[in-house]
Amino acid sequence: MIQAQKGTKDILPQEIANWQKMESAGYEIFSKANFKEIRTPIFEATELFARGVGDSTDIVNKEMYTFEKSERSLTLRPENTAGVVRAYIEHGFHRLPQPVKLWYKGPMFRYERPQAGRQRQFHQIGVEMFGSAEPSADAEVINLAVKYLNKLGLNDLEIEINSLGCPECRKKYREAIKEVLKPHLQELCEDCNFRYEKNPLRILDCKVDSCKKIFEKEEIQKVILGDFICEECKEHFEKVQEYLRALNIPYKRNKQLVRGLDYYNRTVFEIKSNNLGSQNAVCGGGRYDSLVETLGGPSTPAVGWAMGMERLNSLISKTPEQKLNAFVISEDTTAAFKLVEELRENGFSAEFDYANKKFKKQLDKAAKTAKYAVILMDDEIKSNTVTVKNLDTSQQVNISRTEYLNYIKI
Repeated sequence: MIQAQKGTKDILPQEIANWQKMESAGYEIFSKANFKEIRTPIFEATELFARGVGDSTDIVNKEMYTFEKSERSLTLRPENTAGVVRAYIEHGFHRLPQPVKLWYKGPMFRYERPQAGRQRQFHQIGVEMFGSAEPSADAEVINLAVKYLNKLGLNDLEIEINSLGCPECRKKYREAIKEVLKPHLQELCEDCNFRYEKNPLRILDCKVDSCKKIFEKEEIQKVILGDFICEECKEHFEKVQEYLRALNIPYKRNKQLVRGLDYYNRTVFEIKSNNLGSQNAVCGGGRYDSLVETLGGPSTPAVGWAMGMERLNSLISKTPEQKLNAFVISEDTTAAFKLVEELRENGFSAEFDYANKKFKKQLDKAAKTAKYAVILMDDEIKSNTVTVKNLDTSQQVNISRTEYLNYIKI
């Protein structure tokens, strides 16, 4: 038997209501803030991710699904910010009134060890805002993430924020981190040794316990907790915090928060849920003011975030499966078919028994799948009536074919 591939998962009909709930909450919350949905291709040129995500990241080095086709290197998208930036540039969105506010949802692909809430094919929902360097834009997307999570019934949230500063700030911080970690290189894991040369700030994002213990050393903590950001970046970050306080969004600063992708600068943030285990982040994002230019567009400030929908799905309450409005019971398949179509044309969800089984079996099926049974047997056909039975209360009434629709409630 051929089975789904490791790290992939079927989303079954009985589970789909939760996914529709996440998607409809996105439409509602994001459209109110004037974010427009964008849908980008599932695969892109490999170069897009190598340049955009960064060749020092685990995503580019270890996790991408890359294949050759007609002598071109293509990659299934491991994240969607780079694709949205490519679309922003390609379609000349920089010529539109700024900011341009976009949101997306869809499958992503990373080759990694499957675990709870993390698959090789997984889904993300996210927002991107282009064209505003103002700290109010940072606060806007954080606020939007909180409102979206609250809409899904998630209120037990921890919001962590930090500022990585501008390229000059990062340069000073990077050199200080390298200097203090140099004596400990042999104790750090292989990935941290690789990051030491490529992007030393990402060492702080390491999840290996032995590396975490090294970071806790007093001399290293002194550097991590040091203040390397310039006055302009400091002012920007203080303003972000001022807006969050004005919006009554609780947060704490985590100076060790760096995020896992190379393109971030200034504000970075994570939103965590106390209902998850050690891997408790449900949302991550930040500002990436150089990415549009890196990918060939004009200099454009930008900020955004993404959420893993599998993790969200594990946190939100299960949506009960919706029952049909009506199930037509009849021994005359043609008459049943016509009545079902009449119900559907009038806005009701309706079904009938295609196999035309005995009355009792049809009624049993109706009780399992619908709110009302609409009975159309010989007596009803002769009198031009139907019998409508409320399957919750067992009350039933025989009513004219011209009036029965008013008796059925959606």
